[in-house]
Amino acid sequence: MLKTARKETRDPEGRMPLAEHLRELRNRLFKSVLAIIVVTVVAAFFYKDIIHFFQSPILKSVGCEHGAITQKNGQPCAAMTVNGLLGGFSIALKVSLMAGVVAASPIWLYQLWAFLAPGLHKNEKRYTLGFVGAGVPLFFAGALLAYEILPQTARIMIGFVPEDATNLLPLDDFLDLIVRLVIVFGMAFELPLVLVLLNFTGLVTGRRMLGWWRGMVIGITVFAAVATPTGDPLTMCLLAAPIVFLYFVAMGICFFNDRRRLRRRAADPDFALDPDEASSLNHIPEQVSSQPFEEPGRRGDDGYDDAT
Repeated sequence: MLKTARKETRDPEGRMPLAEHLRELRNRLFKSVLAIIVVTVVAAFFYKDIIHFFQSPILKSVGCEHGAITQKNGQPCAAMTVNGLLGGFSIALKVSLMAGVVAASPIWLYQLWAFLAPGLHKNEKRYTLGFVGAGVPLFFAGALLAYEILPQTARIMIGFVPEDATNLLPLDDFLDLIVRLVIVFGMAFELPLVLVLLNFTGLVTGRRMLGWWRGMVIGITVFAAVATPTGDPLTMCLLAAPIVFLYFVAMGICFFNDRRRLRRRAADPDFALDPDEASSLNHIPEQVSSQPFEEPGRRGDDGYDDAT
């Protein structure tokens, strides 16, 4: 009953005392952490399959015999190793936690949204929902691209190992490299979405983005060269080309939104006003009718007023 009464007395605009904010933040964090822990425990039973999922494309691309990556002459040039007695346990914990954070992302993202949504205006909620709805597929598209170019990256890096030497590849460092690539590629694919969001909030126009295109192409190329671990032109182009393409797609969306905003602003001068701002007043006086005022409903058709 107390919980129901608290929900009924909550301010419709999301305003609440500081203690209530802290209590809600604690509950949201508890639900998010609980979801991550549950998924992490489940993923711990399948951590070997998860590691194999990331290892298999790389090992197949460079040649693998009995756990050793071999050269063309059949001599082992690299081998994946686990250091220390507790190395296997730390790797299992790292992989399970990574899988728990990724797999439970819909839950903790929803909890974050539920905590921030009451303080947003209606149009801000709509933009944020669109941002999350488009941001998740874009992030996974970047992560998939990173997974697809990993074999090419491994083939280039293993090629630098001399024929009379063996390169030891710590498995935990290998997993860190994969996570770093996935995060870098996934976040890079969010850049056009951020520009579209800035345009929808009125901070960036499509014409301004058009003036930035040369600098953006150069900046994206430099970022791709730094972000890719190999630095070879092929891997750099595989990362830079999709981002440049998405940048021009975002520019087209911004131009379309700018034209739509201009049409709506021409039809309604108060279109761009914030919900907290007052609308403009019409100072042109209206002509008043010269006929005497007669209260409607004063008399009926039968000559009697409504009261009788």
